[in-house]
Amino acid sequence: MNLDDVRAVIESAKARDSGQLEAFVRQMAPEATDEEVAEAKSVALEVVETVPVLLARAAQAAEERHLKLVVTPLLDHAARYFVDPADLIPEMTQGLAGLLDDTYLALRILENLNRGPHALFDADFDEPLRFLRRLVGPEISRKLDSASLYALQDVSTLVTRAWVELGRPE
Repeated sequence: MNLDDVRAVIESAKARDSGQLEAFVRQMAPEATDEEVAEAKSVALEVVETVPVLLARAAQAAEERHLKLVVTPLLDHAARYFVDPADLIPEMTQGLAGLLDDTYLALRILENLNRGPHALFDADFDEPLRFLRRLVGPEISRKLDSASLYALQDVSTLVTRAWVELGRPE
């Protein structure tokens, strides 16, 4: 996972955004006042900018708990979605608004990692995910929810294969 690439994508989208995020918020919440649109735009940017920090915290926690084998592929999946230009809301044409789906997927993957008897690290994903779900809409949210579950299943398959390989006599 290369967090520098994720940060670069965010900075590039910020530099190229010429009102697309504001227009996206207005489109998704046509009843919102100018003040509400400005607030939503600010919150959206803040949530997007937290992703590299959260991915780094998850990687550090995985290292400390000796869970890199399982966690790193999931973090890589989230980072790749940020860097890959082919996604549900492309940042090449949508500017910062194009990072909302990337952010949603990354947070869903991190939320899934934190489920279970002991969270991987301390973070609350409920409010940011609720906010992003309202912004990207139910159809995109459902697709990204499925993608986050697919990532977990994919890693489960990789881990099972690794255990099988480790158990084979040479």
